[in-house]
This record gives sequence, structure tokens and C-alpha cells, in this order.
Amino acid sequence: MTKRLQVLLHEDEFAEIQEAARRSRATVSDWVRQALREARRVRPGESVADKLEAIARAAQCRHPSPDINQMLEEIERGYSV
Repeated sequence: MTKRLQVLLHEDEFAEIQEAARRSRATVSDWVRQALREARRVRPGESVADKLEAIARAAQCRHPSPDINQMLEEIERGYSV
């Protein structure tokens, strides 16, 4: 199943992408898909180890916080604003 992605660009940005696609002998859609694949390959999400390390560091912090019931009440109040 495919999904549609709409991205709004300034005219000059779109013209640059059109030109890059033309130079690659690709459609704009194909060029953008290829660029997005490359971006995901080059910059993958953080590793599980990195995420666990961030959680461990955060757990060491001793910041004041309300009890869970107060937090839940504040969250609910925020929904109704």
C-alpha cells in the first residue's frame, strides 16, 4: 500500500529539485523518494543502546515533580482548554 506525502516548497526550492531530477533523468517524485531513502540510510534513528543510556541519565536527575494524581489532573485540564 502506498501513501501520499505532500510537501510545500518555495518556488526556488522546487525549481532546484526539478533541475536535480532532470540532471538525474528522473521524475521529481522518483528523485524525492531516492533522496528520502538516502537520508534515512545516512541518518538512521538512534540505537536502542543510545536510547537506554538517555533514559538512565534522565532517571538520575532529581527534579521536583508532583505526585501522579496531580500530574494526571493537570494533563486532563490541558485537554479541555
